[in-house]
Amino acid sequence: MQSRRNFIHKITASAISIPLVAGISPKIFGLTETAYHNESELKVAIMGLGSYANRVADAMKDCKRAKVTGVISGTPSKIKDWQARFNIPDKNCYNYENFDGIKDNPDIDAVYIITPNALHHPQTLRVAAAGKHVICEKPMSINAQEGREMIEACKKAGVHLLIGYRMHFEANTLEIVRMRREGELGPIRFFQGLSGFKIGDPTQWRLNRELAGGGAMMDIGIYAINGARYMVGEEPIWVTAQEVKTDPVKFREGVDETITFQLGFPSGAIASCLSTYNMNYLDKFYLNGDKGFAEMQPSTGYGPIRSWTHKGRLDLPHVTHQTTQMDQMAAMILDGKKAIIPVDGEEGWKDMVIIDAIFEAVKTGKKEEIKYL
Repeated sequence: MQSRRNFIHKITASAISIPLVAGISPKIFGLTETAYHNESELKVAIMGLGSYANRVADAMKDCKRAKVTGVISGTPSKIKDWQARFNIPDKNCYNYENFDGIKDNPDIDAVYIITPNALHHPQTLRVAAAGKHVICEKPMSINAQEGREMIEACKKAGVHLLIGYRMHFEANTLEIVRMRREGELGPIRFFQGLSGFKIGDPTQWRLNRELAGGGAMMDIGIYAINGARYMVGEEPIWVTAQEVKTDPVKFREGVDETITFQLGFPSGAIASCLSTYNMNYLDKFYLNGDKGFAEMQPSTGYGPIRSWTHKGRLDLPHVTHQTTQMDQMAAMILDGKKAIIPVDGEEGWKDMVIIDAIFEAVKTGKKEEIKYL
């Protein structure tokens, strides 16, 4: 345990990108191949310049393979600020009306869409039509049908569609997935995922059904859904769900406050999860198998992630998630690398299928079959 921790600490010092170190396996950060030979940079335009976009862009300052080269925003003052911070020329700045012009801009290889959920679908279609790769924040869309259309549009255009699952490249997460895959936990029986916080400003877009497509489930509950899938290592086949709403003014019709849901898997494993906008300190994963367990708390926050198993503490060294994510996504787009835990459009679509089924189960009060069609 100590030797593994020391090893990873040495190669992650100064937030270097692991695949750039000769002879070191990128599996630690979620890629399947063993070395980089192409050191070209992925030139990225950020669409939507809100708080999370700023976090991503600041993290990318430490990237070895990805660079912010353009912006797309409806707010001119934000564009000016980003130009100054990231040395972006006027010709690489667009608004929501004219960004189709990226088609003829060689300074932009990909667009990272970080806008309200309901805008992901139309914006992805336009970026794909312009022949640029798409990195889209989660949830990828507001329902599975839109997600499928996004996948097909990118496939038709011959561009990548990647979803912003930063945890798929996080070291503690990957170590627990490795342990499960190699049988160290034995057959998996149970997963628990708790995701929630008390949301603030009642006027924000996350509480607007038309822009968010829902409430807590779309924003924070998706972590428990996605985590259940990669921790258990199976796709759930049924769901039951119950909704609790204590503030119908803040959480209007179609905007969920708190949902508890249960998932069933083909092996017989089950998951019990909670998604909420009305409770703090909920960021925990627990995985139980016949031979052992793994627990993470916090499990999906910006870090550091804290984790332990029946063998002892993990707490692998923290590297800024978005830095690692963008370097690895650059390797996927530029070098054809594959992520150990997928981050493609199909991965995002499966989460949307499950979310659709959860909302249906809340509505009907019945056990709903999850159909991946």
